[in-house]
Amino acid sequence: MQVSRDDLLRDPYPLFAAKRREAGVFRGTVMDYSRTPESLRPEHEFSAVSFDAVNRVFRDGTRFTSAFYDTTIGLFIGPSILAMSGPRHREHRNLVSAAFKAKSLLRWEPEIVRPVVNGLIDEFADAGEVDLVRQFTFEFPTRVISRLLGLPEADLPTFRRWAVQLISYVVDYRRAFEASAALEQYFLTQIEQRRSHPTDDIIGDLVTAEIDGEKLSDEAIYSFLRLLLPAGLETTYRSSGNLLYLLSTHPEQMRAVDADRDLVTAAIEEGLRYETPLTTVQRCATEDTELDGVEIPAGAVVNACIGAANRDENRWERAEQFDIFRPRIPHISFAAGEHTCMGLHLARLETRVALECLLDRLTDIELVTADDPHIHGQPFRSPTALPVRFRPTA
Repeated sequence: MQVSRDDLLRDPYPLFAAKRREAGVFRGTVMDYSRTPESLRPEHEFSAVSFDAVNRVFRDGTRFTSAFYDTTIGLFIGPSILAMSGPRHREHRNLVSAAFKAKSLLRWEPEIVRPVVNGLIDEFADAGEVDLVRQFTFEFPTRVISRLLGLPEADLPTFRRWAVQLISYVVDYRRAFEASAALEQYFLTQIEQRRSHPTDDIIGDLVTAEIDGEKLSDEAIYSFLRLLLPAGLETTYRSSGNLLYLLSTHPEQMRAVDADRDLVTAAIEEGLRYETPLTTVQRCATEDTELDGVEIPAGAVVNACIGAANRDENRWERAEQFDIFRPRIPHISFAAGEHTCMGLHLARLETRVALECLLDRLTDIELVTADDPHIHGQPFRSPTALPVRFRPTA
């Protein structure tokens, strides 16, 4: 099936479905490499597109490793748990996870997340119209993360600029390196401040985290914080925007969620399944192996296509339909196995609070379709814009 780049960026799912009908795994790619330097493109590449194949890739960390990220994004963020495996990964993950403990999430919602979200809504609630991407979904994850890290509010514009430059390394790698170096120095200053004056924030937790007498090195801390930028900013802003777009284009389901807030969780999970913010991640085969009947040579890159797996018709009925009322079957948007997303609970919390606050504060939310707003991108996907009209709740 031949698909133009524009069609792939607008809607990759017909390609995913066509490939899935042929086989669960195929030789080739589902990635858009048009803006990727030749040196960063894999020589041998396969794609897993069925749920079972993608699930196996994620859960078999022995045969399918993420270590090669050290030679891609790792060049810009430094050594991190993203590329680690085995005991070393578990040790570092256990140390870092101290910053995401359950009692912290309970405190963050009323103290940080809800005030940030409501503060943003205050800025447009009386206007009657707003672009929810530009003024809401792009803004609130950045403000939340900066508050969780304990960063000064005045640093937010600079922090955001460095974050965007860092995650745009395939577009301008020189600027990404400069942003990486600037973030390293910035976070080193924050780390030193917390060593002399402990704080109750994520950086403070990372500085004091200790398991069996081991503490994280400065490099491990600032590398993790640089990883937290694409993980905590990029995916949350995209997934929340996707959900708001899907509900806006399915107004009967938006009305149902507004009338019954017990449906919020179902709407979030269906949004993640139907339009995951990151359609594909990559692993590398550590040895000659077999996946869904296809021989994979050692060293080959395997694209684990989450977007295709989440619409596998062998797992979900009417998989190509957005339906918040469908029976709950777990999706794989947060990956699986040892590299399951650490921030999944925070991402769900942020999205839930964002949706609840919008529905509490705004009435009759209607998408303005004149400029053709739509979800766009590959492998990162989110709405290009989300212009809506509404009435403020009395």
